[in-house]
Amino acid sequence: MTTTRFAPSPTGYIHVGNLRTALMNWLIARKAGGTFILRIDDTDPERSRQEYVDAIREDLEWLGLTWDREERQSERLDRYAEAADRLRAIGRFYEAFETPTELDLKRKKQLNMGRPPVYDRAALKLTEAEKEKLRAERGNGVWRFKLDHERIEWTDGILGEVSIDAASVSDPVLIRGDGQVLYTLASVVDDMEMGVTDVVRGSDHVTNTATQIQIIRALGGTPPRFAHHSLLTGPQGEPLSKRLGTLALRELREQGVQPMALLSLMARLGSSDPVVLRTDMAELIEGFDISRFGAAPTRFDVNDLFPLTARYLQGLPFAAVRDEVLALGVPEELAERFWLVARENITTLNDLEKWWALCRDGAEPLIDEADRDFVEQALALLPEGPFDDDTWAEWTAAVKAATGRKGKALFMPLRKALTGMERGPEMGALMPLLQVVRARDKGR
Repeated sequence: MTTTRFAPSPTGYIHVGNLRTALMNWLIARKAGGTFILRIDDTDPERSRQEYVDAIREDLEWLGLTWDREERQSERLDRYAEAADRLRAIGRFYEAFETPTELDLKRKKQLNMGRPPVYDRAALKLTEAEKEKLRAERGNGVWRFKLDHERIEWTDGILGEVSIDAASVSDPVLIRGDGQVLYTLASVVDDMEMGVTDVVRGSDHVTNTATQIQIIRALGGTPPRFAHHSLLTGPQGEPLSKRLGTLALRELREQGVQPMALLSLMARLGSSDPVVLRTDMAELIEGFDISRFGAAPTRFDVNDLFPLTARYLQGLPFAAVRDEVLALGVPEELAERFWLVARENITTLNDLEKWWALCRDGAEPLIDEADRDFVEQALALLPEGPFDDDTWAEWTAAVKAATGRKGKALFMPLRKALTGMERGPEMGALMPLLQVVRARDKGR
């Protein structure tokens, strides 16, 4: 059975970069009728916070990315300790004591000599007595996995054939001096024991994938299928990292972005297929193909989400937004009519409040000086409310007959006087919703 996972760290809110990874793994699992695991990477007790765990769940639920199982790595520390013991027993795990400053000096020296800046394995030459002395002076060391210096190869779901020389990579640290298990080891153990068959993640993990493949094999497992998607950039190709705080999913939600607009964009962004607005998850799943994605950096512009959101809202029936409309204070008997008029003129649901304020309170009239007498004459002909579906047509016909104006010269000044705007809903449909006409009182 196909099994995928999304493994966020609860050290902050999910942003669009995280979403890309979560969505691709979710789509693969759902398309295959498999299992999608939400795995909370909370092995760092100092930075992990429950409020972020709750926020991760909330954001995924908002998007409809439901999970079949939830795991927490902080509850599996004994499994990682057991794996570490197995690596020690087969001679693939060793303790190293260099300080960050010493490692930095080594890297600089290697670069000056034209060599790759990889760890020189000096710790392997330490005697037990030397290790004891270093522990007494510096505390426990870090634990590094000893790579076999050979080529690590796999067929990537996006990048194609990948080959990395393990000799060009430092032996990875899997456990810190304070005992904290790092992601590289925890992820390997979890993927093996949870039966993960497919892993999609960012292209910045390619080297990490190479080392994990060796660790999995050292522990007697079979590596899953890997695919590495491109990294997102800003609309001009600039790094997105500095802007990710403003691209948190909860911030996009507050701005009114609709889940299907966001998912439709992210399910195609960076692929050879055009972005197509989907209206439900089944369409999203059916149209997904991981092999259609490329390796080149992918430009993301948050502004692309708003036209998609507007188009999505235009197709929604009243029943889908009833609660939101009634929450504005729109009377039940006007609510559906209001939605059908307003939905063609909003970008997000946040815009509904502006349109209801216009209907409820009237608008500050926008009257050109040259039209002032005309508007005053027209308003004198406006019947008392409430208005109905025929009010606009009957009123403008009467004004045309009385003033001789027609076309844009007739309709535009009247629209501006009643709504304070040059554009908006069809006036015939809007008139029955107007509770107050402020321009009328001002014109008399």
